[in-house]
Amino acid sequence: MEPPPDLFDSQALDIEFWVKPRTIDLIRPASGERTKLLYWKDGEVQASAYEQLCHILRDVNGKKTAPIDPKLIETLWATQAFIARFGMTNPLEVLSGYRTPESNQRLIEEGIPAARKSLHLEGRAADIRIAKLHEEALGELIRSFRQGGVGFYYRPSAKGGWIHTDTGLQRTWKA
Repeated sequence: MEPPPDLFDSQALDIEFWVKPRTIDLIRPASGERTKLLYWKDGEVQASAYEQLCHILRDVNGKKTAPIDPKLIETLWATQAFIARFGMTNPLEVLSGYRTPESNQRLIEEGIPAARKSLHLEGRAADIRIAKLHEEALGELIRSFRQGGVGFYYRPSAKGGWIHTDTGLQRTWKA
């Protein structure tokens, strides 16, 4: 699917886009969970919704929840809200959010891409995808927000690859 011509121009959005109430729709394939939450309204994060988002972004394997960087949640919301403007309303699939050091080490030992000092360990990163949206389009959109790192993970499978997004330094890589 070809993205609309202005898909990557997130900076061109009007102020209304950024001040409206924010609802996020997430799916966690590893646990089978799905949540759709109004988490920001009238300029404030809703505390109970934030707690629920921290739970769904938890380390599913290590069974531990940690605080998630609000800037990461904003990136996830903005991604979903931006593509919804073009009629794409699929939930955002979270493949990995917060990771315990043990879970991160296990990934490294299994040969799965994971940095030793990953921002996942700090609740500042997520690996995501959106059904029917190519990872290249998804990653370029997130990169256009200029809010942190974006990693492109291409996979020749039915579900395709995924995008790593974090709230660290602005950088891009492909794996």
